[in-house]
Amino acid sequence: MTSTLLDTEKARTKRQFASATALVATAITGLVLAGCATADPAAEPTNTSGGGDATASDINVVIMGGAPDDPFWSTVKRGAESAAKAVEAAGGTVTFVSMPNYDNFNADAAKLVGNMAAMDPSAVIVPNWSPEAQNENITSISSAGIPVVIYNSGFTTVEEVGAEIYIGSDDTIAGVAGGEAFAESGATNVVCVNTLPGTTNSEARCAGVIEGAKSGGAEASSLNLPSSQFGDPSAVTQAIKGALLNDPSIDAIITIGTTDADSAAGAIEQAGAAGKVLLGTFDVSTASLDRIKAGSQLFSIDQQPFAQGYYAVSHAFQLAAYGIYLPQSPLLTGPALITADNVDLAILGAELGVR
Repeated sequence: MTSTLLDTEKARTKRQFASATALVATAITGLVLAGCATADPAAEPTNTSGGGDATASDINVVIMGGAPDDPFWSTVKRGAESAAKAVEAAGGTVTFVSMPNYDNFNADAAKLVGNMAAMDPSAVIVPNWSPEAQNENITSISSAGIPVVIYNSGFTTVEEVGAEIYIGSDDTIAGVAGGEAFAESGATNVVCVNTLPGTTNSEARCAGVIEGAKSGGAEASSLNLPSSQFGDPSAVTQAIKGALLNDPSIDAIITIGTTDADSAAGAIEQAGAAGKVLLGTFDVSTASLDRIKAGSQLFSIDQQPFAQGYYAVSHAFQLAAYGIYLPQSPLLTGPALITADNVDLAILGAELGVR
């Protein structure tokens, strides 16, 4: 029997895909007119000479993102860059800073927030992946009277760090929807592969998957791998393959990101479990959408990263320049379940670079 939560998520999915169509159209216009900048791990200030209004001319929005070679964060950045065109047209500046990689995740994240404070920001946008490591520096910024927008991760930390709003997905709800979808499809033993253990969003995702799967009568657990293996296809493939061979009762695998999903797909093939083990993932890529269409992947859970970057920059600028507050907090951009029923529209969005 379909649960109330999954019913809600399916209804929300239909509404979100309709909204996404309009967002895609808007993005096409913006990207054609303005073009897309290439991701770079260094800070990237951008500005437009001439014009603008006096109120916004000194506004500098600083936004933090993941590693430049992470495809998810490339989509977030495209959304932020699209919004940055309006900021620049008003005379403001948007500066991008990126994680170098994920090898020393918590320490690097905390250091990057500290660096942002020294960049003379009018507003900062931060994913609070690791509150224990990042909270002190984020609180220091907000305590100085600088507006802080938490996005992508850190849903529950807004008040704690003195931020103005959270913009992103609720990772726990997203995980629950995925776990329930597995159980409804007949899975009995679900494993959530976590290549960034200890980070707020990945822990919430796997916890949600376990909750959702168990509510549907399935067993569920996490397979925690070292964060240094994030983005290492061979290491992740071998780890998942080993888990499948060690426990033949595993019949569903979900990963916290699309790069790991590619590795999981390979592991399922190598373990001789194709057609026996269901695959799902958080986030969206061309490869994952192709697998859904081909029937070798059950779903992707979309938090709509383009929207996260776009709305975060738009709101941070309006808040810093004009004191405009959004009436809704948090502003949720997901989750939306992409399945065989709606994959064609998602493929269109991916081709346009907004999914």
